[in-house]
Amino acid sequence: MNTHAAPQSLSLSHARVRSRPLSSRREQAILLAAFFLLFPGFFFYHTLLGTGTTGAFLGGYFAPISLLFALPLTLIYIKRMRRDPRRFHLVDLHLGLFLLYFAAVIVVNAAFGANRTIVGNHILGCLFIFNMFVIASFLDFAGRPFRIVGVLSLAGMSAIAFSYSVDGVFYLGAMGIAKDADALATYQGFARSYLITFLPVVAFTRSLPLRLLLHACGAATLFVNTARSEFAALMFVIPIIEFYYSRHKLHFILCGLILFFVIHLYFDRILAALPDNRILELLDLSHSTSANKRHYLTVHAVQTILAHPLLGDYASYKPGYYSHNVLSAWVDLGFFGIAYLSLVTIVPIIPMFIREYFAPRHCGIFLLGFSMACVTVLLLITSHYFTDMLIGATLGASSRYFYERKYAKNRTPDLRPPPPRHPHLHQAMS
Repeated sequence: MNTHAAPQSLSLSHARVRSRPLSSRREQAILLAAFFLLFPGFFFYHTLLGTGTTGAFLGGYFAPISLLFALPLTLIYIKRMRRDPRRFHLVDLHLGLFLLYFAAVIVVNAAFGANRTIVGNHILGCLFIFNMFVIASFLDFAGRPFRIVGVLSLAGMSAIAFSYSVDGVFYLGAMGIAKDADALATYQGFARSYLITFLPVVAFTRSLPLRLLLHACGAATLFVNTARSEFAALMFVIPIIEFYYSRHKLHFILCGLILFFVIHLYFDRILAALPDNRILELLDLSHSTSANKRHYLTVHAVQTILAHPLLGDYASYKPGYYSHNVLSAWVDLGFFGIAYLSLVTIVPIIPMFIREYFAPRHCGIFLLGFSMACVTVLLLITSHYFTDMLIGATLGASSRYFYERKYAKNRTPDLRPPPPRHPHLHQAMS
């Protein structure tokens, strides 16, 4: 018998145990870098671009950074699934099937001469959704590194928006000093970076005063940013988050009603105190030029759907002139595409809501998935294209919730009585 075999195997097992935390720390570093370079990094890069500090050495920034992290994020996903196959949930499967269907539609139509710009945008859209899915599935949003850097990033983005706003409007393009003005992001790009950073930071913030401060800064920042859809999404999700965290639901409802009546009573004075910008067009969209253009694009999409109800008519519009809502999926992917996308996006959040929203315990990953789902559905209905990367973030957080609920620290406690220690009497007597 080899006496050295057991100690050697034991030392190897200890080495593997030690290597796993190191591997996990490396993965977390990659995930953290990917998130903050993609979102706050986008905001800061375009601030430098808009203020003329630098040229567009990374183009529009988001696509090259996404491509940079595509392989590392794919490897992280594969390693995590090999390490624990239980992580692979039906949410992962159905998102994968949707992306495969989307890719097949792209390839077939590209072979038949579809517009190359739209084809390229759709390929990048698939990549953005997948990257966000992996990040939301595995990034430790509850950890100190994310929370500290997240709060600092929000503070930095708010400070930039307030510092460079003119007459209550933050738009760097109006300064006219950008070296590559064509590459400068629109207000939607800045708002996207802020909103996607805001949601996980707030979802994992248990302190009420800090959450209220984040809400106030977020609302003020997106107001001066003038991105109406993102501002409306933020104002929509704040009461959802606060109602979930409130200990006394009835008190929260009463406070909400009082706040509503106070705002209604002093509404004209509040409006007079606010700077005049695009956000106020939400009160009457009939006077909004962009809202009227979006309505025209929606009418065109409906006409396309009526003419091609089953398969749609892929890339039947000029680049950028798509319907700014979920009907864009019907135009490009046909009826099956929009139906599958709707089911994949909505179905997972129904059991999440039933099990968790009114539960006595609070679960950060549930709130992140549910709040992102609410924002995603709202934006897809009202203003966003069907390749919105929030879809990937929503499904990633949902997949992680289902895994942690069943297997990890956030699982629902077992309230059943414990099994008998001795199933048989003779075992108890022996």
